Amino acid sequence: MKVKKGWLAVEVGLEDEDHGGFQRFTIPISYLYHPLFKTLLEKAHEVYGYHTAGPLRLPCSVDDFLHLRWRIEKESSGHGHHHQHQHHHHHQNHLSSSLSFHSCR
Repeated sequence: MKVKKGWLAVEVGLEDEDHGGFQRFTIPISYLYHPLFKTLLEKAHEVYGYHTAGPLRLPCSVDDFLHLRWRIEKESSGHGHHHQHQHHHHHQNHLSSSLSFHSCR
């Protein structure tokens, strides 16, 4: 499966989930620079290391990933810089608590 230029293929899932397997998504490369996504990348490094074959694997549930993607999209859609800045810390704290990565430890 060919990925568009500027996009990255990732596999999302938890190995110990009952239904098993990973779901494949494509994300803009710009996500890699987002602070919330960087936290997930650090966790992926702890779990899988850097040398994995194939797409980048992200150790979180698909629901958590979709929530993270929604958060990043909402921030980058630009509701006016001042408004965005006001609520940024609140959203980030909320996301940190909802994305606990409890299943990765």
